[in-house]
Amino acid sequence: MRIYTRSGDSGETSLVSGERVQKNHLRVEAYGTVDEANAVIGYAVSTVDQGLTWSLSDRKVLLTSMDDVQTMLFHVGSELSTPTGKTVPWPVTQQAVDRLEKIIDRLDREVPPLKQFILPSGHPTAAAFHHARTIVRRAERLTVGLKEEVNPLVLVYLNRLSDLLFVAARFVNTFSAYDEKTFQYITDDNEAEE
Repeated sequence: MRIYTRSGDSGETSLVSGERVQKNHLRVEAYGTVDEANAVIGYAVSTVDQGLTWSLSDRKVLLTSMDDVQTMLFHVGSELSTPTGKTVPWPVTQQAVDRLEKIIDRLDREVPPLKQFILPSGHPTAAAFHHARTIVRRAERLTVGLKEEVNPLVLVYLNRLSDLLFVAARFVNTFSAYDEKTFQYITDDNEAEE
């Protein structure tokens, strides 16, 4: 397979059905945003061995789940790049959502209870997971904006994935030297120190 085809040089791309659409079509924006999230998750995974003190089993749980997530994001992209009425090559299933919920529950047992908002920061891996979470939220908003019918499990998967990425960031910070920073309301009386 060649990397370049020249078929997109005029600002159009093909959906799974072969239908040509503009690259700024909302459907293309949605699956492009899913691809962006997938790349940031890949970056996060590439940094997991930098200064984390965790067991091999905790590391394996996180990495195995992210492998599954990255694969499933291709399924999400497949759903989003297939027009209504056409057969989706790799559909999103309830089992995929169930796997997300299982790993969320597993990771959440390892982190301190959440009592207030936290700032999206910490270990570089955690920060990358927070970044990916915001991209997944954008993909979810774009998917909601599609006027065409989309498999409802796509939205459920994206919603649950953003939850997993939040918990994954907290999980990583638990095994790092970084403390979670909590949101502090700033008033004129308690301005942040400079």
